[in-house]
Amino acid sequence: MQSASTDFHQPSQISHQSHDELLKVAVVTDSAHLEEGRALAVDLGLPFLEQGSAVVTATPYVLHLDADGLTLISQSGSSGSISCDFMGGKLRHRHRFGGGSGQAISRAIGVKSSFMPSVADLTAGLGADAFVLAGLGAKVTMVERHPVVAALLSSGIDRALRYGDDEDLLAAVKRMQLIRGDARDWLSSLSASEQPDVIYLDPMFPERNKKSAQVKKEMQVLQALVGKDDDIADLLDEALTKARYRVVVKRPRLSDPLADRKPSFSVTGKSTRFDVYALAKLPVN
Repeated sequence: MQSASTDFHQPSQISHQSHDELLKVAVVTDSAHLEEGRALAVDLGLPFLEQGSAVVTATPYVLHLDADGLTLISQSGSSGSISCDFMGGKLRHRHRFGGGSGQAISRAIGVKSSFMPSVADLTAGLGADAFVLAGLGAKVTMVERHPVVAALLSSGIDRALRYGDDEDLLAAVKRMQLIRGDARDWLSSLSASEQPDVIYLDPMFPERNKKSAQVKKEMQVLQALVGKDDDIADLLDEALTKARYRVVVKRPRLSDPLADRKPSFSVTGKSTRFDVYALAKLPVN
């Protein structure tokens, strides 16, 4: 599996996860990908389980590598599995039929025919929102600090670039760059000329809206693995010093603003709200 990500290492380490937390996951493969699986396990600092190992009792989750890429599987069987697939399912459907620049996220980011902002998504997750913005034409830098989540996202990008046959979809994926590392370290490394036009934050929060059972299971797996974004308020503070024009924070529709910091304005959808912290007026070409 080729890497679609760039590592950003600082002496303070790229991830907030402890070694014990990472040991929730082990890498397994089919017989055709043993060498790649071992290399991936070393890269992520995870145990590699040889075929025939007592996988179910060894770890709560397995990161399974085969010809279709990476899948995170809950061994309990009750929380489903997670993979990143830009070529099918809900991501492709949203790319084709999501509403274009009229979407709430697009209006919050400030996408216009006269101005296409550069965006830094500092809580990338599996890249769903970044893919929407890239599909509209924005260049999106995605930063993800959890090594397993970053690996899933990288796998999805690799698979789309390798096997995708939709030119428009491929163009969107090519506008997405993945940085595996801590967002605050990455932000602090930027020169003035490298600062993004817009910074986007989507903190992990409990899903309260009526989503499908499968989506709920996926969120359960992610929340159990990643945990809460306890330092998200600090990241917001840092983002406000680095974005050129605005910072956008995704929130549940009825929740309080992040860190009780009142936004300049909000764009509200059916179940979510985008709080916009305006720093300067967007350019008009």
